[in-house]
Amino acid sequence: MAQQLDNDLQFEDRFHRKFYYLRLSVTDVCNFKCTYCLPDGYKPTEKKKPSFLTLNEIERVTRAFAECGTSKVRITGGEPSLRRDYTDIIRIVAAQPGITKVATTTNGYRMEKNVKEWREAGLTHINVSVDSLDPKMFYQITGENMFHKVMSGIDAAFDAGFEQVKINTVLLKNQNSQELPKFLAWIKTRPIQLRFIELMQTGEMDLLFQKHHVSGVSIRNHLIANGWLLKINGKNDGPAQVFCHPDYMGEIGLIMPYEKDFCQSCNRLRVSAKGKLHLCLFGDHGVELRDLLSADEQRTELISRIQGGLKEKAVSHFLDAGNTGMTPNLASIGG
Repeated sequence: MAQQLDNDLQFEDRFHRKFYYLRLSVTDVCNFKCTYCLPDGYKPTEKKKPSFLTLNEIERVTRAFAECGTSKVRITGGEPSLRRDYTDIIRIVAAQPGITKVATTTNGYRMEKNVKEWREAGLTHINVSVDSLDPKMFYQITGENMFHKVMSGIDAAFDAGFEQVKINTVLLKNQNSQELPKFLAWIKTRPIQLRFIELMQTGEMDLLFQKHHVSGVSIRNHLIANGWLLKINGKNDGPAQVFCHPDYMGEIGLIMPYEKDFCQSCNRLRVSAKGKLHLCLFGDHGVELRDLLSADEQRTELISRIQGGLKEKAVSHFLDAGNTGMTPNLASIGG
């Protein structure tokens, strides 16, 4: 059961937005080469081996967030399952009092083998990146010939007891933007929430954004015209506009960050794999936390630093003004 908290112990910014949702990156390494993220593959930014958050540090930062109202943690990357201690990470996060949802976002390549183990460790929700239902287009976008392996992993997730699997599809003009009929047929008899995510401009992707960005508005108009109904989001849900239809087991979600007032209901914060708090995916700076993760006795100071950082959180990401902040690619701080 979630802890009862005093108002002054809840993470809240100066615009009175409360933060119930932590996206915790555990690595920036990824084994895919998606065109919109790491088209040339992962390249370390340091010569020495990267030092990602340890299990003890993950426990301390997660507990601090849980004590201040966070009830949902999403474990992200890069590709989080590349960590050998990934199952232990899930178990640690799930054990924190107040955390009721433990989710992950994965490219799915290890799901067929490991998803049952993850669920037993405490994973409650899972998102899988599938940018096309055409194996050739999947390869073109991801740089990896793993379509059938990922699809088998989705089947394994259902076999392991997940009642719903969320699928993330980055909308790319002239690549997968024409696949809506195929996707709709796929989810008609399966409890999949398919989430179309508008391509977002990052520091390294200006040309690709100009070539392939397409709005999700046309998909929303099609859904509404064909009897799909908008659902109401819960307090720790993400930013997707989710639609359901009485004739479909599955759902459609739309994430459209360029739409007016997208940030108005922001309820999530990010911590990078190296222990930096990011107030926004497209923020101009982060807040160092790692020096306060070495001992349990530092938790009060850690919470105070996070609260201080929230005073600097902007009202919007300003993506519509062409501001991409300090984010070079989505893998760098957990997408």
